[in-house]
Amino acid sequence: MKKPNEHIAKRWVLKSEELPASSESAIKSIGDTLAISPILASLLYSRGYRTPEEARRFIRMESELLCDPFLLADIDKAILRIQKALHENERIVIYGDYDVDGVTAVSTLYLYLKSKGAVIDYYIPNRAGEGYGVSVGAINKLAEKGVDLIITVDTGITAAEEVAYAKTLGIDTVVTDHHECRTALPEAVAVVNPHRPDCPYPFKELAGVGVVFKLICAFEERHTGDSRRECVARMCQEYADLVAIGTIADVMPIKEENRLIVSYGLGRMEKARRVGISALINAVTGQTEPSKSRYKSEPKITSGYIGYTLAPRLNAAGRIRSASVAVELFLTNDPERAKVIAEELCEANRERQVEENRITAAAFEKIEREHDFERDPVIVLDDDGWHHGVIGIVSSRVTERYGLPSILVSFEGNGEENSADDIGKGSGRSIKGMNLVGALQACSDTLLKYGGHELAAGLSVARGSLPAFRAKINEYARTHLSDEALIPTVEADLALSPSELDMGLASELRRYLEPYGTENPLPVFALFSVTVEEVVPVGGGKHTRLVLRDGEKHVTAMYFSHETAKLDLYPGEKVDLLFSLDINEWGGKRTVQLTVRDLRPAERERLESEAEEKRFEEIMGGDTFTAEERVVPNRDDFAAVYTVIRRLVRGGTDTFTTRSMHAQLSAAGYEIGLIKLKFIFNIFREMNILGIEEIAEDTYCFHLKFNTGKTDLERSNILKQLRLRERRH
Repeated sequence: MKKPNEHIAKRWVLKSEELPASSESAIKSIGDTLAISPILASLLYSRGYRTPEEARRFIRMESELLCDPFLLADIDKAILRIQKALHENERIVIYGDYDVDGVTAVSTLYLYLKSKGAVIDYYIPNRAGEGYGVSVGAINKLAEKGVDLIITVDTGITAAEEVAYAKTLGIDTVVTDHHECRTALPEAVAVVNPHRPDCPYPFKELAGVGVVFKLICAFEERHTGDSRRECVARMCQEYADLVAIGTIADVMPIKEENRLIVSYGLGRMEKARRVGISALINAVTGQTEPSKSRYKSEPKITSGYIGYTLAPRLNAAGRIRSASVAVELFLTNDPERAKVIAEELCEANRERQVEENRITAAAFEKIEREHDFERDPVIVLDDDGWHHGVIGIVSSRVTERYGLPSILVSFEGNGEENSADDIGKGSGRSIKGMNLVGALQACSDTLLKYGGHELAAGLSVARGSLPAFRAKINEYARTHLSDEALIPTVEADLALSPSELDMGLASELRRYLEPYGTENPLPVFALFSVTVEEVVPVGGGKHTRLVLRDGEKHVTAMYFSHETAKLDLYPGEKVDLLFSLDINEWGGKRTVQLTVRDLRPAERERLESEAEEKRFEEIMGGDTFTAEERVVPNRDDFAAVYTVIRRLVRGGTDTFTTRSMHAQLSAAGYEIGLIKLKFIFNIFREMNILGIEEIAEDTYCFHLKFNTGKTDLERSNILKQLRLRERRH
């Protein structure tokens, strides 16, 4: 079995290099006409806005129009059935998913129908006990409560049997969803989903909460008789914040009407926040260290802040506890109640992080012990003790680390006795090139249930069917995944020089391109051959802060989730990096900050390192060399290396790469080349001066040996051979 490296070298693609030759004049025209920087003009051009007029419409959001909600198939049927329920005081239950999209969809529809006088409640299944989607067990519970109408949000499109069962109990169902449809739709009163093959709605990329938003806009127009513009304005005023949060959290494309709604929702959160959202933001900012508490400031509400800060806490409710906690945060108008819920969500998120790290470590260990990388392009893991609510996040980390699709299955809660009939709940993530829902469909005869998107999906599988599923999905992947798709790729928009990294550019990007998201991503730039001046551990070494220099220009870069000790990066080295440009607001000051996406030795340094490695192998193989190559070590060289190794080992550090040792020697004032250094290691090992074990390519573990007398290095055969092969002329 071939074991992969821990960190896979990624292929860098610079999109600006793929632009046609004619783009230069078009980019200049955009920049001159709109009075924007050439950098912003280039970004707009590469994103498809090829003329000044197209670019102007984008940055002013004039091209983003809200589509007619009545174009959604079955929308009239849904409105009529809900109106009947309101008129006859029927009991309505909103049945939602437990992720942020589902939670915001439930909250939006609940608040709206409640404002219309509905007799209403909501139901979100427990992730661990019930799993994803509509279930017969849940329908039975609702029937016992006398429910007349179920409205599903962000779920239900695959629940044909469950909808039919509900009908036998006298319960009608209106399905609203945005997931991929199967061939047969549920026989509900209405099925509102832009992905229906017969649905003429032009924008297919709404989130589940986005479909709900269109439903309430249409309902408001029909219910009040007001103009569409007035109704949409009211719905945006009341609910755009929730729609924005759900759309961003579900990683839907931030384009066309999604971009307009998200932009409006972010603006609402900046100006007038819902009680629960304010409480959650306050709970997050209150988690800073006490010594820094006086520097607390209001965060800017961006799509990134929602996606990376608020959404994980909202998701933690459904993953660790109950998604109803997050719904209650959005429904309450009591600041004290909101504060308690927000703190509970933050605590749940901390629990989630602990559990996530535990499962991730176990998953990585399983993968490196069991997975056949040469044969199987899909990683499928299972365990009886993994928390159902966390395996999706761990699957993302597995896919990110190995560049392969992954599916994690948990049989948690099946008891001590394993049975072939045990039900496992799975969560998967894919890569570009393999539609995960399509892959699961091809394996549907081995599954009990599945659903999701192209790059993320959930499933249920019996323990006895898991081997067949593993074999079948890998067979599918071997057919559909190209070799190119298996190479992890990072795209950058264009290369910048350090002199271009200023507050003006950062502010311009924020002003004209936000909100960011899928299909309108945060720009990624490249810097080449900049010098590392400082490498500083942050957050207990979990993150790294870099100070980079080019001439007199200095800039700070944050490399999040990359441990300083594992970077093998040292002051004085030159690097290339891919990064996004941000504004760091702290202590009342605003500074430009780079957020690193990927980093590698600068091309020149990499070539020099490869040349030195090749030359070392040539000399080891018997090549002669000149004195100018400075290969043969002298006594001072041996003493310097031994002194540094002894100091570091006694200080508790016993593992180094040749590059890290070279950096330590340079910092101590010793100039010893990498080829000479590797020969010194070999001679120390030959003469038994140090215990040296090469534990990985170019990585050594040292331990000191107690020697009562001095070792005569002149007796080294390696040293003798080097001297014989050194050419003086």
